[in-house]
Amino acid sequence: MKNWLKFLSIFFVCLAFVLVVIIGWSAYAPFHSVEKQAERAVLANKQLTSVSDSYTYHGHSSYVTVIGEDKNKQKTAVFVLQDDMNQKASTIHLKGGTTEKEAIAIAKKNDPNMKRVLHVKLGLEKPGAVWEVTYTTKNDLVNYVYIMYDTGEWWKRITNI
Repeated sequence: MKNWLKFLSIFFVCLAFVLVVIIGWSAYAPFHSVEKQAERAVLANKQLTSVSDSYTYHGHSSYVTVIGEDKNKQKTAVFVLQDDMNQKASTIHLKGGTTEKEAIAIAKKNDPNMKRVLHVKLGLEKPGAVWEVTYTTKNDLVNYVYIMYDTGEWWKRITNI
């Protein structure tokens, strides 16, 4: 009887793990598909020659931010509108603006309660390109801070979620 309890315990733990992996994978699949489609569109439109990273950004509109090198070997971000992947997308050169590390430092300077950065994404909003810095505070509350790419100034923030 004791062996059966061990077996069933191990079996149900393994089953739960497999189910979590399958559910997580199927939940991420649409994002992965949209990102790959945006990467192909950017390469087909010859806006970039190579892609190093891509991720979805949901703001006023939903974009896929594709980062890579253009024909002049400059690091460039392309903002592909999810509703119209084949349209020529907006681009910015990632030189001269606020970097990802600087955006994190600005957010940390203005909120000393920052505990852990969850993610940093470059996106496109009405005033221009912004860094979305998402982090938790010491009280385990989630905050979103939007920092303008060009100037490094705060554009908007959503706190204590």
